[in-house]
Amino acid sequence: MKSKTLGELAEAVGGNISGDPRIRIHAVATLENAEEGEITFLANRKYKKLCENTKASAIIVREKLKSSASLLLAEDPYYAFSQIVAILHGEQDHMQEGISRRASLAETAAIGENAAIGDFVSIGQNAHIGKRCRIYPGVYIGNEVRMGDDCVLFPNTVIYDRCIIGNRVRIHANSTVGQDGFGYASHKGIHHKIFHTGRVIIEDDAELGAGCAIERGALDDTVIGRGCKVGDHVVIGHGTCIGPHCLLVPQVGIAGSVIMGHHCVVGGQVGIAGHLKIGNGVMIGAQSGVGDDIPDGAKIFGSPAFEALQAKRAYSLIKKLPEMKKSIRKIESLLADKEKKE
Repeated sequence: MKSKTLGELAEAVGGNISGDPRIRIHAVATLENAEEGEITFLANRKYKKLCENTKASAIIVREKLKSSASLLLAEDPYYAFSQIVAILHGEQDHMQEGISRRASLAETAAIGENAAIGDFVSIGQNAHIGKRCRIYPGVYIGNEVRMGDDCVLFPNTVIYDRCIIGNRVRIHANSTVGQDGFGYASHKGIHHKIFHTGRVIIEDDAELGAGCAIERGALDDTVIGRGCKVGDHVVIGHGTCIGPHCLLVPQVGIAGSVIMGHHCVVGGQVGIAGHLKIGNGVMIGAQSGVGDDIPDGAKIFGSPAFEALQAKRAYSLIKKLPEMKKSIRKIESLLADKEKKE
């Protein structure tokens, strides 16, 4: 574990110091659990009160506040914190370069310099693996797959034939990229399989969580845009295109042929129907069911999903419906009695 002075950390992240820059920091921690020699951060103002009593030696903040700890002032505290984590703790240690004797590589497969190929990896005909890639045990890479440099594929990942993986892509354990989509032609009561001829393209700097399933297109390619981060157990249907820098929280399900813009945020367990257009910068609340196109910048929630503030007001009434029903019946009874008397 590395140790740095607070001044050195501030210089590394482009921040300023309010306090003692000579304090030595050796680890990161939360506001509640931090101890002496550790640094924490404040990204949400609702936790501001915790800063007063934290035992941390330093806090990363946007602006000065009351605290016994020294402050590292940064424009984006959470981003600065992520950089400091890498400085103090380093990035994950991966396999050392080299090809295991127990891996199975086709004669026509091309492996880039300084790559690491683990036990029981299978790489198909005419596949191309870029430089410095780390391929963990049990990974299957199909024929004619093209993978860029500095990718990491964790154990038991499956990449079907002809898929294209960009540079610096990370795919976590047990994810599958490029299987056929859920497409069948129903004829006389029998469901006949439609073989999918498209590919999956995952662009640079994207990351897939564990247990994801990304279907290849029936005709057009399925695309995961540059810098997208996809959580665990997400399913993306055939021919769907996700724009750059989107965040898909775990257990999202997106049907086929959806077009999603850039910088969208999709909450956990959201379901999106097929053939929809989701605009740029859209935010969709957890467990929402989306059945209509969404314009740029919209914030929606609910099942069916609609504008978030309106949805929150509407759904808050659900718990009051039994009482409202009683009140309505009482009013109806009073009106009926009044009509009889008249």
